[in-house]
Amino acid sequence: MKIWLCAALLVLGIATAQATVLNRGNGGEPASLDPQFVGGTFEINIVGDLMVGLTTLDAAAHPVPGMADSWKISSDGTMWTFHLRKALWSDGTPVTAGDFLFAFRRLLDPHTAARNAGDLWVLKNAAAISAGKMPMTALGVAAPRPDTLILHLEHPVSYLPELLAGPAASPLPRHVVEVQGAAWARPGAYVSNGPYTLKEWLPNDHIGLAKNPRFYDAAGVRIDTVNYLPTPDSAAALSRYRAGELDMQTPVPAQELPWLRARLNGELHVTPALALSYLAINLGDPALKDVRVRRALNLAIDREALVQKVFKLGETPAYGLVPPGIADYPLPPEMDFRKLPYPARLAEAQRLMQAAGYGPFNRLRLTYAASSTPDNKRLAAVFQAMCRTIYIDLDIRLSDAPTQLANLHQHHFQLAGAGWYADVNDAGNFLDLLRSNGANNYAHYTNPRFDAALDAAQAEPDPRRRGALLKTAEVIALADYPWVPWRVPSQTDLVKPRVKGWVDNAADYHRSRWLWLQK
Repeated sequence: MKIWLCAALLVLGIATAQATVLNRGNGGEPASLDPQFVGGTFEINIVGDLMVGLTTLDAAAHPVPGMADSWKISSDGTMWTFHLRKALWSDGTPVTAGDFLFAFRRLLDPHTAARNAGDLWVLKNAAAISAGKMPMTALGVAAPRPDTLILHLEHPVSYLPELLAGPAASPLPRHVVEVQGAAWARPGAYVSNGPYTLKEWLPNDHIGLAKNPRFYDAAGVRIDTVNYLPTPDSAAALSRYRAGELDMQTPVPAQELPWLRARLNGELHVTPALALSYLAINLGDPALKDVRVRRALNLAIDREALVQKVFKLGETPAYGLVPPGIADYPLPPEMDFRKLPYPARLAEAQRLMQAAGYGPFNRLRLTYAASSTPDNKRLAAVFQAMCRTIYIDLDIRLSDAPTQLANLHQHHFQLAGAGWYADVNDAGNFLDLLRSNGANNYAHYTNPRFDAALDAAQAEPDPRRRGALLKTAEVIALADYPWVPWRVPSQTDLVKPRVKGWVDNAADYHRSRWLWLQK
């Protein structure tokens, strides 16, 4: 065993005498490292080390200057002028405003079908361009000089610096993408502008990043090599962490938390997140088009039992679509049965199912899709038991994280485990998940009244009035039961004492650039 372990560590470069190496357990295996197609946090973590947008995230996940070292905002808040610092791509080519213009046009081109296109719909005419209703020349982005980028917005966006730090707003090396096409995001072709370059990608083994000597702040980057290891089985990852193979691991199996708090409390980090866990419902499915069935599902899921007895993290049960703590948002609305005792909820759910034509001798059979982590396996079994009490039999279908994410986007499910971690501290970031033409509308939900309320909120410059309009939109959606929200999750991480520079934050983003290793 010791001989095998040493060999494994040598493969990852841990045993090199001079280089500093950080090994990060990262959850799933990425499907892509193209910033315009990444979706899971396990992909965003890696891209965040490779790419830097106009802004970037500091150690606490707050937006700070990135490729832009300064910017000016017009008096009405709809025009932002960014001044770019002198910076290079990893192949020595200068980073220019034209690289951003090229990237934004590629992102919003309907032929690209980029997963993250909706993130930049705040740009003037961007949504219409994505829908194929306007030409690309109408996009409100201009690059009058190599060091100047001008963004025209549909409406004032106070959280724009946060948004521009996300992967969708990353520049692309135009000189590479135009030659390589989609293959540019693979080892050997990948050109980055961030603190690290893509050194190697061994599928289902690790992704190796090397310090980028051409990064504008290379002198401040203190770790030479970062290895991202896919760890879909968090219980197995915990064993690897304890054996010293991993310096960091995200997530942590919930059932092991009591032991970890007792034995490794100084290494365990549990941080409340601006996030929501929910069951996605495919409204395109004939059985799930009936709102009585969707309401019954919401009544049958015992949220208090899930957070108190299954996950035991002290989390908050969720009865709405927007979690608490969101900026400029009034007290979020909740489902009308919030204060009803669970036995009464169950009786109401059974009555609704019988009214919809189901019962003990005519049960509804549905599939439930989830990623195959230990926690999700336990959760699926609990959902299965709860649904059984209201005449629903669940067939559980587990897959790896990229497959689960792809099935959600392609609506290849009936019920599915899903979650959303806020890109920005804004209620619209959650409610946009249900917009009719939204790329992340897994539910296939469509309600013109809801869309109109969102549009009115987006056009409102006053933050408080905008929050009230967003609340109106949430009330409309809650009455349709397009999801089963069930908890406001916490982030769980394990971090070795030798890893320094870690700062707990609600986003759970920890760029390797800000970390260092204590000898």
